[in-house]
Amino acid sequence: MLVRLVTSMVLVALSKTVSAGTYSLASNLVGEGFLNAFSWQAIADPTNGRVNYVTESTAQADGLVSVSGNQVTLRADSTTVLSSSGPGRNSFRLQSNAQYTTHVAVFDIAHMPQGCGTWPAICEVGANWPNEGEVDIVEGVDNQSPNLSSLHTSANCTMPDSRSMTGTSTGTNCDVYETNNSGCGVQTNDNNSFGPDFNAIGGGWYAIERTSTFIKIYFWGRGSSSVPNDVQHPGTSVNTGNWGIPAASFPDTDCNFSTHFGPHNIIIDLTFCGDWAGNSAVYSASGCPSDCVDYVNQNPSAFVDAYFTFNSLNIYE
Repeated sequence: MLVRLVTSMVLVALSKTVSAGTYSLASNLVGEGFLNAFSWQAIADPTNGRVNYVTESTAQADGLVSVSGNQVTLRADSTTVLSSSGPGRNSFRLQSNAQYTTHVAVFDIAHMPQGCGTWPAICEVGANWPNEGEVDIVEGVDNQSPNLSSLHTSANCTMPDSRSMTGTSTGTNCDVYETNNSGCGVQTNDNNSFGPDFNAIGGGWYAIERTSTFIKIYFWGRGSSSVPNDVQHPGTSVNTGNWGIPAASFPDTDCNFSTHFGPHNIIIDLTFCGDWAGNSAVYSASGCPSDCVDYVNQNPSAFVDAYFTFNSLNIYE
């Protein structure tokens, strides 16, 4: 009887371990359906960029958004010389209509914005920032690889020095007030994860897995032999237990997720210069010419490649 009981308990434990990594498809977002799942935010840039976030109607009129089959392209203006006293470069900031807690989101990206002064991002953010947290999935500036994934939180949230991930930690304190809003970041251990190098291989896949006890970020470049089948060929479910070691791992070891992370909206945006890309030390170290604001104002053709193209966004819960 005791042997049967122990065996039963082990089988139940194994079953729970497997099912904990299995999620069912909630949304398959492609083409017009992708755009319908988001709202355009024509707001002042929270990161103080040289940008003018436009409405959807303006984006359509100016050719900044397009749909071709399943693909969705979001781009910045690349034709207008800006007045130094006028608004910034027209661009996009989209926020998902739905909010998410425990979930997996898989972004199949064919192209991401590139160019000096650019600061593209895909993130998940709570309404009460920073108290409900922020997770940066894709982020970088000025064409500088690799990608940086980060958490931004209120006080008393830190990450352990040692974690099971392939990326490299850039800091373990996630408190925005103690880190000048840099939070706790992890650099993806792959130069093809961002900017021109990412685009040269035809893009790839980013995924986030968020639970009540951890947040993980995954990256696979296009053509990689390690892309899981349920990522490359999305179906009705995913099993993250088969995905291997994540690029970035953020466990709740020294961070109470229930008090630091609330329901999140997905944000997709492209700003210019601002607090990070326009930082004089960061901008000059990237080898970019002039100063950031002048360059963005005076060189519209430099932003012909400042666009996202998404093949799909699949969300599992």
